[in-house]
Amino acid sequence: MDDELIVVTGASGRIGRRLAVRLAAEGAHQRLVVRSADRAPALPGTETEVALSPGYADVASMRAAFAGAGTVFLVSGRESADRVTEHRAAVDAAVDAGVERIVYLSFMGAAPDATFTFARDHWATEEHIRASGLRFTFLRDCLYHDAIVRFVGEDGVIRGPAGDGAVAAVAHDDVADVATAVLLDARERAHDGQAYDVTGPTAYTLTEAAQVLSGATGREIRYEPETPTEAYASRARYDAEPWEVEGWVTSYEAIATGELAATSPTVRRLSGRPAQSFQEWLTVNPGEWAHLRA
Repeated sequence: MDDELIVVTGASGRIGRRLAVRLAAEGAHQRLVVRSADRAPALPGTETEVALSPGYADVASMRAAFAGAGTVFLVSGRESADRVTEHRAAVDAAVDAGVERIVYLSFMGAAPDATFTFARDHWATEEHIRASGLRFTFLRDCLYHDAIVRFVGEDGVIRGPAGDGAVAAVAHDDVADVATAVLLDARERAHDGQAYDVTGPTAYTLTEAAQVLSGATGREIRYEPETPTEAYASRARYDAEPWEVEGWVTSYEAIATGELAATSPTVRRLSGRPAQSFQEWLTVNPGEWAHLRA
């Protein structure tokens, strides 16, 4: 492989950290963008650069982080009211720094009219990347398996307006494998202009998820459907911002509409192995759901 510099943003997060480990194993020349140096993953045996940035909105620090890079892996920023503005700033910084390609971690069903409001943010970011003139690839992840675990309340109940809809949730490891394949593919420009849905092998309902979790944890976990009105009311106690609550509720509604149910062969095709099912993910990640045990 050549020695092109790859910048990995969000390198202390669940995807970025996994990706950095995989790129290091392949001998890639990479620079990790983190908020503090102590949060950068330790990669023994590799010479990995670390760039510090307080966030995408700090354009000067992002330009410096991207300087000399051919490709940027752009992890979507933390959910916020200004998320799209921050994403646009990062893309503009990449252009200013002379970057040639962005691989953007987007979301399944990204569209201006997506039910899930955060998927609309991803669409707006994708549009800005398209207009930037940079080469691009979009990795449109479904919800993660661990998000389904986090749906479970302290009382062992999953509540939300998902109806009988299904979700093709995916593992972080599978997404990192796909990102590695896209970033290091030796076929010149093979993934340019592509938008890949990245999903698990099958879609499952929240009732089915509760049954699998019950078997794993040894306690009863169940799903109780809510109406949208009930969902907003039950989340009012968190005193969260309206945009955040809307994102929580519409993630369930997107399951109900079927927007997150389609499965994709992307993981198998690009990583060479099958994606992890929810049951398989639980088996290899016991720490992710230990708090739910009886």
